[in-house]
Amino acid sequence: MTGDSLPDFVHHLLLPGAYPHPAPQVKLVQTHISYVFLAGDFVYKFKKPVDFGFLDFSTLARRKYCCEQELVLNRRLCPTIYLGLVRVCRSTAGLLALDGPGEVVEYGVKMVRMPEERMMGNLIRAGRLTQQMLDAIVTILAPFYEKAATDEEIEGFGTARAVGRNVLENLEQCGQYVGCDSLSREEYERIGAYVRRFLANEDVFVRRIAANRIRDCHGDLHSANICLADRVYIYDCIEFNHRFRYSDVACDVAFLAMDLDYYGLKEMASYFIDCFKQASGDQGLSEVLNFYKCYRATVRGKIGLLTAHEPEVDQETRTLALARATRYFMLAQRYAETG
Repeated sequence: MTGDSLPDFVHHLLLPGAYPHPAPQVKLVQTHISYVFLAGDFVYKFKKPVDFGFLDFSTLARRKYCCEQELVLNRRLCPTIYLGLVRVCRSTAGLLALDGPGEVVEYGVKMVRMPEERMMGNLIRAGRLTQQMLDAIVTILAPFYEKAATDEEIEGFGTARAVGRNVLENLEQCGQYVGCDSLSREEYERIGAYVRRFLANEDVFVRRIAANRIRDCHGDLHSANICLADRVYIYDCIEFNHRFRYSDVACDVAFLAMDLDYYGLKEMASYFIDCFKQASGDQGLSEVLNFYKCYRATVRGKIGLLTAHEPEVDQETRTLALARATRYFMLAQRYAETG
């Protein structure tokens, strides 16, 4: 799908006049699952009608439900940022409008726009990330996990079998790309052998459940979803599939530690984990950290490949996504070799 064949509501929302507030310039950012519009002081996020098995946005009703879940779940950590549900409507005259009259053609989420220069990823790239910033993140995360929901059902997602379902499903989805420039057969097999070997040690997972570390977590805790502005904002959690959010706390924090490793900040990653273990009292986290880092790096590699193969993304986005995927799979193999 070329830019000219994007959904008509996307073309409409690229117009500054489509918004009920000043939006001198509108920028569209695409991921493998979303259209994100940066419009003035606000962000509008719409889900693509895709079905990847682990994620199903294929119907308007599903997209509406997931938008509603996105608001509820993200307000746990960002109550002031997630403003509400928006609708794109088509009038009887065929005109599109945000929250206008007529038939609803799409649902989205409206958010306050965070300052770009304070996004964690941009701070990292500018060499401005400090230990004090990581301290601030830990200060938010430790009590969040302590208060996060847990019960017998949620604990069930911490078993070796349940974790293995996520890890091996992700690996299987990567399998279709084996042999491409971003994922070699050797990398794929080494990563697979390592995670299967680790999953066979069921007692490790039993200990994590007994330590009460399986919670309703964030699910997508990496630098692109953190803003370090007037306070710490951690947003864009997993809303579309609770089995990716019901997890070991270690799986969540391993994502951010892996992300720091990805950017070459190994000492910062170790500092973050050490601070988190001290704040949470979770000394057992180290036993599963490398395994979950490997899993998270493989997830990010897969997302890079999915993004690169979306037909509507431009060549610049495709090239960048493939380059990132290559680096993530290399990192995952490194974890597999040292685990």
